[in-house]
Amino acid sequence: MTTALAPTLTAADRCDRCGAQAFIRARLTGGSELHFCAHHGRAHLEALRGIAEEIVDETERLHAQEQAAVTEV
Repeated sequence: MTTALAPTLTAADRCDRCGAQAFIRARLTGGSELHFCAHHGRAHLEALRGIAEEIVDETERLHAQEQAAVTEV
């Protein structure tokens, strides 16, 4: 699994399962991609590891957003 230093997924990237903001991208053989929110990414991670050439997991950004929200309060 690959974790990018700079975000590669934006708020426009949506989970293919539920439409929420995507934080996980799986690049499959042949060039197609699947996007998942943190919830569905965790649910499908084991299966994705078996078929994906690359997995980008940016779920750590959620923790950074939580910390920023707590600091603002």
